[in-house]
Amino acid sequence: MVSNINVSRRKLITLSSAAIAGLSINQFLSKAHAVEAQNSVSFSVPMLDKVVIPDVNNPVRLNFNENALGMSPSAKQAAINAVPKANRYAKAEMPLLNKRLAKHHNVDDAQILLTAGSSEGIRSAIAAFVKPNAQLVIPELTYSDGEHFAKIFNLNITKVPSLPDWQIDIKGLQKAVEDYKGFSIVYLVNPNNPTSTIFATHQIEPWIKSKPKNTIFIVDEAYAEFVNDPAFKSVDKLIIQGCDNIILLKTFSKIHAMAGLRVGYAVSSIENIKNMAQYVAGEKLNYCGVCAALTSMDDQPFLTYSKKAVDVSRQIMEKVLSDLGLHYLKSETNFMFHKSPIDLKDYRELMENNFILIGRDFEPATNWCRISLGSPGEMLYVANIMNELKEKGKI
Repeated sequence: MVSNINVSRRKLITLSSAAIAGLSINQFLSKAHAVEAQNSVSFSVPMLDKVVIPDVNNPVRLNFNENALGMSPSAKQAAINAVPKANRYAKAEMPLLNKRLAKHHNVDDAQILLTAGSSEGIRSAIAAFVKPNAQLVIPELTYSDGEHFAKIFNLNITKVPSLPDWQIDIKGLQKAVEDYKGFSIVYLVNPNNPTSTIFATHQIEPWIKSKPKNTIFIVDEAYAEFVNDPAFKSVDKLIIQGCDNIILLKTFSKIHAMAGLRVGYAVSSIENIKNMAQYVAGEKLNYCGVCAALTSMDDQPFLTYSKKAVDVSRQIMEKVLSDLGLHYLKSETNFMFHKSPIDLKDYRELMENNFILIGRDFEPATNWCRISLGSPGEMLYVANIMNELKEKGKI
């Protein structure tokens, strides 16, 4: 049963000078960004500093790493305009998106494969390299779809223990490949989920460039557009340089806020793409999603605005976690991973009673919590609630 809560608008508005100790939304998300975005779209952008007061029917959803800001208004309009034609397959539009993505990554058109979100990309990439006695090599804490599909294909699964604070042990992964006599599929998520952290590109480049025998690298960069750390570089540059042992997976679900429209893609060598193409649905991508994706790619001002909103939300969350003395990892995504102040199940229930939905359990990090970043207004509400719970001795 979700309890009632009485939080005044004034209390939330003054949060930036009270619980957040001087942190103001407008200090980080300037009107200039709003004006820049407004000039590029046909109707108003969301007001990110608007106070959010959730209820049982409209909770703050911080449990699925969704983009709270939503799609670019122009992309949304493109999807709406596509509805009358959604009885047709996107046979004309998909090649346009394919070509646009190839230009974006500076590769040949034949090096792009459109997929229904990143999950189909993961599945088809693994399916394309299923061999007798093959293994999937993964960190012990990472996105679960790789392991999920490996089990379906009856692959051996080798999990490499993490370094402190759940950092990925690249050398450990390398040893797991070197010690194995069969074929290895190395699945890496960078930035990683659920930890929200990156590994520096220079840590992986020498290994990939050495082209270890019987090894393919699947690198999932779903959250790359949120990264601020210059140590991160996309592996697409290695593909451009001719490395044919990498499959890069991307999605429109995160920075483009199109999770429900299921548009993703892979970048690799022409041969790898041909191999993967046998295992995807072909020309049956979401018609409205394809049209929205084409438009969203060209709405850079709004994408910049969207990233800035996430940066502000992250700063709000970092501040409250620091003030409460809760250990957290340096986030380079639109979510954060922190030590749970109490039993995770109880913490989740306590937050839900205050209309905040937070992440599920992630084995083996059973005393850690993943919290997605909502809009700045939502995160001010979350910060306020967490401070109140601390004052009441509940966390």
